[in-house]
Amino acid sequence: MENLFDDYYFMKRALAEAEIAFSKGEVPVGAVVVLNNQIIARAHNLTEALNDVTAHAEMQAFTAAADYLGGKYLNECVLYVTLEPCQMCAGASYWAQIGKLVYGARDERRGFLHFKTQLHPKTQVIGGVLEEECGKLIKRFFIEKRNLN
Repeated sequence: MENLFDDYYFMKRALAEAEIAFSKGEVPVGAVVVLNNQIIARAHNLTEALNDVTAHAEMQAFTAAADYLGGKYLNECVLYVTLEPCQMCAGASYWAQIGKLVYGARDERRGFLHFKTQLHPKTQVIGGVLEEECGKLIKRFFIEKRNLN
């Protein structure tokens, strides 16, 4: 029997969160945290709305997931995020001990891979899931932003 709840399914949920961010004028990054094929947290960038440079989608999702679980460790959870995490979010994923990280588009200039930021040794990483769709949304956002200015 085919598993309907695969990485593509959950990345589409994260992409829906990124679309919400886009509609609010936020950099369109979305994230969901999954435990046992159930979404326990969903979030998108809120840096503009909260006037907070730390209000990235991943940070918001970690906080919501930890609140849901009643504990700070997310070692049984999977983080799906539409853009490769930055150093700050990768560091937070280290401390949360996220079990698996799945990201969509690469961030060649600001992503954790560029800076060689360490993740928790037990964290499994999968990149490039729905990479084209995730990347197109980010590019569209910045093209439209440039054309407005």
